[in-house]
Amino acid sequence: MAVTKNNLRRLLLTVEALSELGPQMTAERDFAQIARDVLSSMMASVAAREGTLFVFSDKPAMLTSVASQGFALIPEPAFIPLLPKHVHALTITHGPRLLAQNSHDFLSSNGNVAPELYKCIVPLLVGSKLVGVVALGRREEDAAYGEEEMDALSLLSHYVALAVQNHNLQQTLAQRVSENLRLLASMHGFYDNALEAFAAAIDVKHVNIRGHSIRVGRYAAGIAEAYGLDATEVVSLRSAGYLHDIGKVAVDKYLFAKPSSLDADEFRQVADHTVVGHQIVSGVQFPWPRVPEVVRWHHERADGSGYPDSLHLDDIPLVVRIMAVADTFDAMTSERPYREPMSLGASVTELVRITPQKFDPATVQALLIQIRRDAVGSNPTPFLDERVTLNISPTDVDNIAANLQHRLSSGRSYLT
Repeated sequence: MAVTKNNLRRLLLTVEALSELGPQMTAERDFAQIARDVLSSMMASVAAREGTLFVFSDKPAMLTSVASQGFALIPEPAFIPLLPKHVHALTITHGPRLLAQNSHDFLSSNGNVAPELYKCIVPLLVGSKLVGVVALGRREEDAAYGEEEMDALSLLSHYVALAVQNHNLQQTLAQRVSENLRLLASMHGFYDNALEAFAAAIDVKHVNIRGHSIRVGRYAAGIAEAYGLDATEVVSLRSAGYLHDIGKVAVDKYLFAKPSSLDADEFRQVADHTVVGHQIVSGVQFPWPRVPEVVRWHHERADGSGYPDSLHLDDIPLVVRIMAVADTFDAMTSERPYREPMSLGASVTELVRITPQKFDPATVQALLIQIRRDAVGSNPTPFLDERVTLNISPTDVDNIAANLQHRLSSGRSYLT
């Protein structure tokens, strides 16, 4: 009768442990807490006073504790290195095993925890793959582990193994995502450095445009950041800026140095750099898909007066609108054969004057935000190129921005 009562009690404890394991393993909690709760449930089901839950890693082969209970002197984490024979023994062992006092068939004695502390081990297997081990010490009143306890541990081990496997998969996924991000970052760095060098080669046509493509790329990235675009778009715009004038490699160098106005044929040759550039980059697989449209359309204007396709504002993608403002702003603040560079204040005032006819107002506003940040010293890295003198105050920028808003509101009409 006593045996029957004990069996019933053990069965009830096992069922209770199973009922607890389901919610614990599916809850959105930290794995360390899940591991502690799972271990406690498993120990309670067999009245164990001491226990440790290990996860297995194969490179190098090692057991590392993720939860431990009842032992007075076990470090956190505890680890046990495994020899190939230990891994093999654990992998082919289906179900819990009692440990002899001096047996090292399953566990090595070279770790920072002595295997002699454990009385029973439960390999955690998913299929034929070892994912961890539950190692139990003494039971209440130093009772031995009997057949009922071993059956309960065998049943519970399948659920605990799934929890550990799920954690391992998440860790592996997180590690691979991290590695891919690092690779992507290194690729971005490689592209950035390579494209900067390429941009310098594009601009070597004449001293007056030297550095133009690099500056435009950086201005476009800054405007995009102020506009609120995500980091990928910011990187994309910087890279597209480096390449936006790539078609100029096919334009006669003489035209860049001509001190007077271009005639119709000369203007057509210069304007064709957008189409030529588009043809060049369209055959290249860039990490960022917007490069070709930026190269082709960065001279399009909101009122349809731009080239080569006479697009209007609604037809011009946001990234192209940003590039158009960055390109024009750098051209205004740079020396040209036919004029001196415009001051910062004169440049942004002129940009506002021709907005919204020529440029997207929100993009011009984003440019003003970056200039104001420079004026108050809040930009970690200055937005303006060192060639541009910061000769306006934050109040000046605010007044120019207010003028932009006034121009927009003044042009509205209201229907009744």
